[in-house]
Amino acid sequence: MKNFLVIGMGRFGQILARRLIELRNNVMIVDEDADIINELAPHFTNAQICDCTNPDVLRSLGVSSFDICFVTIGEDFQSSLEISSQLKEMGAKRVISKANREIQAKFLLRNGADEVVYPDRDMAEKLAVRCSASNLFDFIELTPEYSIFEIPTLHDWEGRTIGNVNVRRRFGINILTIKKENGEVIVPTADYTFEKEDHVIIMGKKNEVLRLISR
Repeated sequence: MKNFLVIGMGRFGQILARRLIELRNNVMIVDEDADIINELAPHFTNAQICDCTNPDVLRSLGVSSFDICFVTIGEDFQSSLEISSQLKEMGAKRVISKANREIQAKFLLRNGADEVVYPDRDMAEKLAVRCSASNLFDFIELTPEYSIFEIPTLHDWEGRTIGNVNVRRRFGINILTIKKENGEVIVPTADYTFEKEDHVIIMGKKNEVLRLISR
């Protein structure tokens, strides 16, 4: 269980905070809009109405006690920048801030943010990749270069073993898990034989995997 501070209860902030709670973490939510906090308060043990651009107010939250402080303010970039900077100055262990554009990310990273997320851009990119590839159920981006993909058994893999297909040597792809109707095969060995209905969880370079499944 970890302790998180989420500042800014727009749509992204609310989804983030609720999911953190579902994962059994301690979460403090903060927004200057009383109506929003009053609506959300029954779902959180700690909800504060305050303006975090005020250093005294921000300091009173005890920012150094949180494992991560999220700044998820959507429209007011100046406030997001000020809060991110002040959090770091006050001893926040890790600050993750939301950005809408590349230029915002640069300023945030220079002024307190340890990491920047682009929820709108990332969702749009993921949707574009998923809809463009015909053999793709889902994927998770690990880095700009590497991702984990869930794909069906490709036609020329059916009835062949992992060792025979040899995707690791040919494409630099690692097979992590085989999802089946009756369970999963975790880290399958080279003698595993692909079946038509298998869902294959693989990890590799995004461009290489997309090239593989688009053949």
